[in-house]
Amino acid sequence: MQLPFTKMHGLGNDFMVLDLISHPVSLSAEQIRQLADRNFGVGFDQLLMIEPPSQPDVDFDYRIYNADGSEVEHCGNGARCFARFVLDQGLIKRTPIRVKTVNKIIQLDVLESGLVIVDMGVPDFEPVTLPFDALQAETYQLQANVDGQTLRINFRAVSVGNPHAVIQVNDVDQAPVHQIGPALGAHPAFPRGVNVGFMQIIDRKTIRLRVFERGAGETIACGTGACAAVVTGIQGGLLDNAVKVMLRGGDLNISWAGNSHPILMQGPASTVYEGIVTL
Repeated sequence: MQLPFTKMHGLGNDFMVLDLISHPVSLSAEQIRQLADRNFGVGFDQLLMIEPPSQPDVDFDYRIYNADGSEVEHCGNGARCFARFVLDQGLIKRTPIRVKTVNKIIQLDVLESGLVIVDMGVPDFEPVTLPFDALQAETYQLQANVDGQTLRINFRAVSVGNPHAVIQVNDVDQAPVHQIGPALGAHPAFPRGVNVGFMQIIDRKTIRLRVFERGAGETIACGTGACAAVVTGIQGGLLDNAVKVMLRGGDLNISWAGNSHPILMQGPASTVYEGIVTL
């Protein structure tokens, strides 16, 4: 079977995008892993699937799979690519676009500049939502085995449609992302795993960030990770309500007015190429 696809990226966080409305197909986890292989497949951080709407108040359904074949709840960079894709492919001719993910409805708006604004919804600090086996608090501490040593890791936690733990560091370049990231990400206190962010605060309007993502490892940009870092920083009184997030792939602008207000993320989305893969 030959399957058309589009390769896209949001600040270097790269995606294989499939239009399952025009070309319906069912992929196994093993097939997704093969497609994700950067030597023998297409190569991507996540696979994005566009599906027909499952309810009358949305335009599309949207499913996201990591490179290891596991399905995830949300992806901010992917959402921006989703918006560009459905407009560029003529699947819809207007914005804003309402999209249903596995656990929420999000709204996407494409500006004349080409930048995309994503209404990421209201953040949830309840541990049960992540899920996270803990009583609610502003900050948490867990012990984890890192390179044979037991470390105490301090972090903040939030769900922005998917789970995030955010660690404040002095210098993201020196942060032990590839040691603490997988150790905390697979900690038994997080039964479904957790994405781990390493945040360096430059000033109240600017942060630097690296994120170790479940099922993908460190990516050079993570939209939900940027949202999680900013809202935990605002909640802790460390940041203003509008923040520039400097990721290795580029910058995102994140704003949150607090309480029951949604997070707004603004950033670019780019198409790299189109192709056909034989399954």
